[in-house]
Amino acid sequence: MMNPKNTVSQIKRLVARKFSDPELQRDIKSLPFKVTEGRDGFPLIHANYLGEQRAFTPTQVLAMVLSNLKSIAETNLHAAVVDCCIGIPVYFTDLQRRAVLDAATIAGLHPLRLLHETTATALAYGIYKTDLPESDQLNVAFVDVGHASMQVCIAGFKKGKLKILAHSYDRSLGGRDFDEVLFKHFAAKFKDEYKIDVYQNARASLRLRAACEKLKKVLSANPEAPLNIECLMEEKDVRGFIKREEFEHISAPILERVKGPLEKALAEAGLSVENIHSVEVVGSGSRVPAVIRILTEFFGKEPRRTMNASECVARGCALQCAILSPTFKVREFQVHESFPFSIALSWKGSAPDSQTVGSENQQSSVVFPKGNPIPSVKALAFYRSSTFTVDVVYADAGDLQVPAKISAYTIGPFQTSKGERVKLKVKVRLNLHGIVSIESATMLDEEEVEVAVSDTAEEAEGTTDNSGAGVENGAPEAREKPVQMDTDSKVEVSKKKVKKTNVPVTELVYGGMVSEELQKAVEKEFEMALQDRVMEETKDKKNAVEAYVYDMRNKLYDKYQDFVTPTEKEALITKLQEVEDWLYEDGEDETKGVYVAKLEELKKTGDPVEERYKEWTERGPAIDQLAYCINSFREAALSNDPKFDHIDLAEKQKVINECGEAEAWLRGKKQQQDALPKYANPVLLSPDLKRKAETLDRFCKPIMTKSRPPPAKPQPSPTETTPAQPQTADQQQATDGRNPTPPATDPMDTDKSEGEPAA
Repeated sequence: MMNPKNTVSQIKRLVARKFSDPELQRDIKSLPFKVTEGRDGFPLIHANYLGEQRAFTPTQVLAMVLSNLKSIAETNLHAAVVDCCIGIPVYFTDLQRRAVLDAATIAGLHPLRLLHETTATALAYGIYKTDLPESDQLNVAFVDVGHASMQVCIAGFKKGKLKILAHSYDRSLGGRDFDEVLFKHFAAKFKDEYKIDVYQNARASLRLRAACEKLKKVLSANPEAPLNIECLMEEKDVRGFIKREEFEHISAPILERVKGPLEKALAEAGLSVENIHSVEVVGSGSRVPAVIRILTEFFGKEPRRTMNASECVARGCALQCAILSPTFKVREFQVHESFPFSIALSWKGSAPDSQTVGSENQQSSVVFPKGNPIPSVKALAFYRSSTFTVDVVYADAGDLQVPAKISAYTIGPFQTSKGERVKLKVKVRLNLHGIVSIESATMLDEEEVEVAVSDTAEEAEGTTDNSGAGVENGAPEAREKPVQMDTDSKVEVSKKKVKKTNVPVTELVYGGMVSEELQKAVEKEFEMALQDRVMEETKDKKNAVEAYVYDMRNKLYDKYQDFVTPTEKEALITKLQEVEDWLYEDGEDETKGVYVAKLEELKKTGDPVEERYKEWTERGPAIDQLAYCINSFREAALSNDPKFDHIDLAEKQKVINECGEAEAWLRGKKQQQDALPKYANPVLLSPDLKRKAETLDRFCKPIMTKSRPPPAKPQPSPTETTPAQPQTADQQQATDGRNPTPPATDPMDTDKSEGEPAA
């Protein structure tokens, strides 16, 4: 709203479309930003970047969007994001699909698949359903009325399987068309009533369009709605009012077009409305009650909204990406996609698979008819003696309103053995993204090879020759060959050997980015992303300076006021005010380094104040902890508790002396600190107190937690045994020490933990 001429929107409507396209020209009229024609005939978007006017291609702007989405995903996942699945409208042409892939490459992404938005919706719908039939097919119609287009898809569901039966669309029927109807209605009304022309003011037009969009949403839930905009233009406040019946009346030309894609989809699927089990509607434009009424009348059943209308495409793409990725385990669910266009190959010369020399006129053959499965591979045979060109074209270019030619492939050069026509096998691929290309070309040159065979081995060799077809598919069976004799009787046998040679294929995509341009775009996007990061960091540093100014000033009047002298306080506040004034004047647009230097300069004066306050808050607990440690060890050393009887008095005295020294140090330092005002630099620091407590603990703890020594073994009485009397077995055992008398004291008394003072 505040920067309409420098805010780019509806980029999908511009990407890979010719500037002269009538549909694009209609779109440009309602766009507030500047779009011009580039040297290649494609549009250029003009925007102010870093203070200067720059021109960007729609592919570059799309790459910026994808790059931003990539950074959002990486921030939330805390991991690098490379593989992805991108949803595209079903009506995207081959060139538009290539442009999306180029934009993904520029953004540093690797698309595993370009997925039609309606197919993504169907996948998000079906993969969670547990009641799909095993054999009978459940047909569901998906109607997506989005911001700028309408797409219809009929999908057949079975357990663990989704098959797209038909696609149809209207590229210029969406929610924005209803907004535009309201915009034109109120623009004309305000011109009559208020004598203002919003078409002459970009910001006024944008505000009125936004108000009309809100009005449309209100009318979706209410029979009537008001429109009020303050200071729309020329300081005039405007008011309006409209009923739903009037809105539907002025929208009648748009509503009449809704049935077209529905009828087309049913016809292509070969189904009737009775074969449709349910209808799912998604997209923001589908919330208009008149659209729902038309769908209900057409299908004879109420459309359902079981899916999130705004997120279903993204969910479907995420699920497809997980299915294609080996990292995730997903429920088994197959997606059988169909292609929405008919693609043909065009060439000059004889027809494929024909050895007759035809006229050198232009010929064509449909390779991938409409509804062909994606992906798919076809092979064609051409008979040529030199380099030739094959064009990939739309078989129904009129319906698409785009140039018929998609790309051209030069096959060759190649050389034949005798300069005659040879058979070339050309492989054409329709890949997962819906892009058609000639993948490879192979020359099949048949040569006659004469092989000398002896009379005695002729029969055996003939048996091997007859199984030649089997040699191509697998190894022939091993058999013993008879020993060949050197005789004069030899027979010359002719064999045909097929020699396969790869032929180079050169691609030319009409309107596509060449590799050099793509690489330059990647480098430019990297530079701009780096510049964005620098700007973001600069903004953060500027905000840090501003935050420090406000925070420090508030604290100087509050909790820091006792920790700074009046002179220091006045000087610091003056300095803070100077920096604040500089921020909003000369320092409004400075570099990151300048803001870092300013913050460091302020902290040189402010940090001592913060340190004094911090020491004051932490000193009390640190003193208490050291005093507790001193008292605990001293009480344990002076105690008459039997737990410490085994510790020598000299050792205990060492503990008492160490505690006395620590206490004297603490008393002296505390007296010095208490004599100082709060704004003076402290002499008793909390880190020193913590270190003193740790030192005392390391000295005293080993002494006071010393283990009690084990009791001495009792000596046997002299009267129990005499040398003259033999010992009994029990006496012998006692003498040997194998069954000693139990100790008189309880071994639990030696528990170390009982004599350990808390520190």
